Amino acid sequence: MSERKPLLLSGLEPLVVNEALGFVNVGERTNVTGSAKFRKLITNDDFDAALDVARSQVESGAQIIDINMDEGMLDSQQAMVTFLNLIAAEPDIARVPVMIDSSKWDVIEAGLKCVQGKGIVNSISLKEGEGPFLEQARKVRRYGAAVVVMAFDEDGQADTVERKVEICTRSYNLLVNEVGLPPEDIIFDPNIFAVATGIEEHNDYALAFFEACRQIRATLPHARISGGLSNVSFSFRGNEPVRRAMHSCFLYHGIQAGLDMAIVNAGQLDVYADIDPDLRERVEDVLLNRREDATDRLLEIAENYRGQGAKTIEKDMSWREGDVNARLTHALVHGIADFIDEDVEEARQVADRPLHVIEGPLMDGMNVVGDLFGSGKMFLPQVVKSARVMKKAVAYLMPYMEKEKDGKQQSAGKILLATVKGDVHDIGKNIVGVVLQCNNFEVIDLGVMVPAATILETAKNEQVDIIGLSGLITPSLDEMAYLAKEMEREGFSQPLLIGGATTSRIHTAVKIAPGYKGSTVYVVDASRAVGVASKLLSASNQNAYAEEVRAEYQMMRERHLAGREKRERQSIEAARANAPKIDWQGYTPPKPTFLGNKTFKNYPLADLVPSIDWTPFFATWELAGHFPEILDDKIVGEAARNLYDDAQAMLTKIVDENWLTANGVIGFWPANRVGDDIRLYEGEDRSTEKVMLHSLRQQMKHSRGRANFALADFVAAEGDAPDYVGGFVVTAGHGVKERVDAYKAEGDDYNAILLEALADRLAESFAEHLHARVRREFWAYAADETLDNAALIREEYQGIRPAPGYPACPDHTEKGTLFKLLDAEREAGVDLTESYAMWPGAAVSGLYFSHPQSEYFGVGRIEKDQVEDYAVRKNLPLTEVERWLAPNLNYDPD
Repeated sequence: MSERKPLLLSGLEPLVVNEALGFVNVGERTNVTGSAKFRKLITNDDFDAALDVARSQVESGAQIIDINMDEGMLDSQQAMVTFLNLIAAEPDIARVPVMIDSSKWDVIEAGLKCVQGKGIVNSISLKEGEGPFLEQARKVRRYGAAVVVMAFDEDGQADTVERKVEICTRSYNLLVNEVGLPPEDIIFDPNIFAVATGIEEHNDYALAFFEACRQIRATLPHARISGGLSNVSFSFRGNEPVRRAMHSCFLYHGIQAGLDMAIVNAGQLDVYADIDPDLRERVEDVLLNRREDATDRLLEIAENYRGQGAKTIEKDMSWREGDVNARLTHALVHGIADFIDEDVEEARQVADRPLHVIEGPLMDGMNVVGDLFGSGKMFLPQVVKSARVMKKAVAYLMPYMEKEKDGKQQSAGKILLATVKGDVHDIGKNIVGVVLQCNNFEVIDLGVMVPAATILETAKNEQVDIIGLSGLITPSLDEMAYLAKEMEREGFSQPLLIGGATTSRIHTAVKIAPGYKGSTVYVVDASRAVGVASKLLSASNQNAYAEEVRAEYQMMRERHLAGREKRERQSIEAARANAPKIDWQGYTPPKPTFLGNKTFKNYPLADLVPSIDWTPFFATWELAGHFPEILDDKIVGEAARNLYDDAQAMLTKIVDENWLTANGVIGFWPANRVGDDIRLYEGEDRSTEKVMLHSLRQQMKHSRGRANFALADFVAAEGDAPDYVGGFVVTAGHGVKERVDAYKAEGDDYNAILLEALADRLAESFAEHLHARVRREFWAYAADETLDNAALIREEYQGIRPAPGYPACPDHTEKGTLFKLLDAEREAGVDLTESYAMWPGAAVSGLYFSHPQSEYFGVGRIEKDQVEDYAVRKNLPLTEVERWLAPNLNYDPD
């Protein structure tokens, strides 16, 4: 059949379900019928903790969240409305679409009335006949939702291929021809039933589902297919290893048959190729009904896996017995450099030319690495190790190639990468470069803080095929938009790739792509870079892919504009009237043990190791999961353990050999709130203003009585009580650049990236460590605090340390005021770039607040009335303030 139209969904951000997106994970944990924990939270009216469940689902990779409140002891309708309204005020959750899941139409309709964006109704069916079905479908269309349609009619649920296809076809014709529902908004659930139940009639259930998927995909244009995955393994409840294996195998075959999405717990899926071969064979015998005794054979071994722990893998040297090509591939895949020189020499001896070793066995091996990484069977740390081995092999061959004046091997394309002007962060860019090189792309890396003119001049001189920009801080977004316009002005046509922690698909579509007629594509992480670059340079697919992205971004711009009009905000006056109510009469602000600044030079690195938060370290390497649980994760555990071992070994050297220098400075000043700002004074008499700190206030409308916060709220107003505010700048980055450059000169990107990541972790740990000393010793308002590192990571302490440029204080220019207060350049050796990025990059800065009610929050989108007021308070032109706050504006500046 022809290519299917995309299914367009949205929360605060759009989700385009098409072939490029691939399989869609629908998070299952916000379902009272499927999660005992979630049910308990909802029945106990603990909606704040229930929101954390939803947030965890999104953080774990759910692209849609399924919400079900069908519980006998609940007012399901009220619970659904309450929870959806709460989600609407949480941008990190509300960014993904919602699947409203209920067997009660009144619950579904109540949810449709308050859900943001375009969600999915789960579900409707023909079980009560065509009348109710058509009535509900027309309402779905009126509310603008997509819909899951169950293979269920007046005669019951479909269990055979024929019945599944018959009911779905009948439903499709009714929805398209009588209701006028767009076919791409229809999602069929052909019923996943339990197998291996011991009942012979159930043996074909999975096979029937797969075949029904194929026929539905082939005969019902543009429709999607979904299912509830956990049903298939119901017979093995309590045996999680077997259930995970069944789920992974079912998805493997289901996706091949046409399954587009499923309600899954993505964190509880095993990699198909990693399942024990005997278990996998017996599971597939059951799913595919390949033998009469399939259920018995699975039961025979099932108990062997219950509660199974991690296996100990002995070092296997049998790979050394293969031929040289096989050995080179094994060394590249497993990142083993021990024998690379001798193996490359052996390959050179039998090759016509040294170049042929690169173009032959070495590239063959790297192709295997690329295939494994692309299919999810290798992970980023392993790929970077592979690149290290490859570079060592090429370095061995270089003298021979120079002697013969060999040219370079044919590359897949030449790509220029740069971190834009004013930004110093490049770990992500470095990882992308390594992955691209592993897939035979030639990469020119210009480093950090690169002006637009340099990027464009280099692109011309080197005749690159693609330009890739990276940035971490929000001012980099403006620089990227400027560079795109410069590319248009100078007549460039090369594709432009956008990536980095602050960037997003929606920002790329709305702010960057309109300035450049060439292809502009957002790349979410390193794992997607190769696929995007390959499509953009493909002679056969280039135009179609570019047009697909262009159309998708145009749709996102239109939805963004329409969505902005619908977002409910309030005036700044109304937001201030809803400020948190803090009882200053019954509270005496604590006084720090000193006022002014205190400097810490060459701080002992060993003191910083215990408070390292390792979870973000693994995220840097695109390994998802919380530490320490990630070390035993069934999917990424082995890669995580190996990476952690390498990190520990390097961390020991960093500390023992003083590779890095940690410097910091903290300060405390008399302070009082003045409106939404904080006035700092020269002395305790508070007669002379030292400087004014400026804060922004949330303007979204909250439900359930939640206040609209600004940081100034946590400081006593003038006349209430004498209060204080602190600040800090710390770094563990001195010494990083020199060692990273040395590693790169040796072709060792793995250790270069590892060192940068560890320096970042030490800087964050330094900030955490000093904050603990502030609470216990220097401000001493929590002198008896005894929190362990896990509690510190969970932020269970009193007080906060928000950083300029982050959600509670999104204005980067406030860093300038803080750095002058602390004399940070002289005391800590930390500079600010013109975009207010800190150098060295492994640095952290922020403010200290002590009040027990102070909490972290996100300012979110703000309106023009507040921005105009803020510009007056800061004595800056409105246009300049709008430039710095661009990501937070809920309007388009004139």
